[in-house]
Amino acid sequence: MFENNRVSKLLKIEFPIIQGAMAWISDATLAAAVSNGGGLGIIAASSAPVEMIEKELVKIQTLTDKPFGLNIMLMSPTAPAIIELAKKYKVPVVTCGAGRPERVTAALKDTGTVVIPVINSIKHAMAAYKAGADAVIAEGCESGGHVGHTSTMPLIPEIVDSVDIPVIAAGGIFDGRGMCAAFALGAEGIQMGTRFICAEETNVHADYKKLIIQAKDDPTVVTGASIGHPVRAIKNKLIDTFIELEGRKAPIEEIQKLGTGKLRLAVETGDQEMGSFQCGEVCGVINIILPAKTIIEEVVAGFETTRKKLTS
Repeated sequence: MFENNRVSKLLKIEFPIIQGAMAWISDATLAAAVSNGGGLGIIAASSAPVEMIEKELVKIQTLTDKPFGLNIMLMSPTAPAIIELAKKYKVPVVTCGAGRPERVTAALKDTGTVVIPVINSIKHAMAAYKAGADAVIAEGCESGGHVGHTSTMPLIPEIVDSVDIPVIAAGGIFDGRGMCAAFALGAEGIQMGTRFICAEETNVHADYKKLIIQAKDDPTVVTGASIGHPVRAIKNKLIDTFIELEGRKAPIEEIQKLGTGKLRLAVETGDQEMGSFQCGEVCGVINIILPAKTIIEEVVAGFETTRKKLTS
């Protein structure tokens, strides 16, 4: 079905489906499960210790012989060391964000690594294109975690019309219908994060998955926009506190201190009051935990069913 798809060819994968890089969530176990299922699994470096990421890179090569990726958050002080790890372990694909993509393309292009920046505007897409990126992931504000301001529906065609490299759509996609819609807008692949939080192989506290499965209409809210770092997460006491601090224009340092370590707290302890349960708006329609391979199979089947309905 996707033999001639540019993303599948570029990444050497069966299906043009990428697992989003989620800090403290996207580890070698999840990434390998997605890669073994025909997609592209990604390890998220975020701000984790370099030694921890190196162990994950060693581990994933014992779990899969398929292509996999590593995400580098360029604003992290560990980014230079993570780039060196990507070289050392000959990581097939690197995605990156929160910084200038030429830092990555300049360091890795000669190694054969495919470099794909995550962007949320035409300006950033053009910068990635000029830096020599192989593709871009255009992420709409429906996604979880750190978000931009433009929703997926207008963002994808804007980016597709701006660059002559494959565009991978992200934000608000969880099934084959969303994949088909993204392709109709000109994307040639999709990235899903929240859907893979509810994969059986995902190593998060059971309550993290439970909150997503139980979520109903309008379960998330974006905080942090007032300090330039908007983040989408499920509403709870932590989010209420963020809203209160931003409402009274508390010092940036106070707001930042409140958020420090709260995602890891959610992942590791499931603290439903003060954990930051970051996920996209699609959490309201995800209602089952499945193996990563099954998730991919269902998305592909749904894509084909929807495509046939439209063409008939």
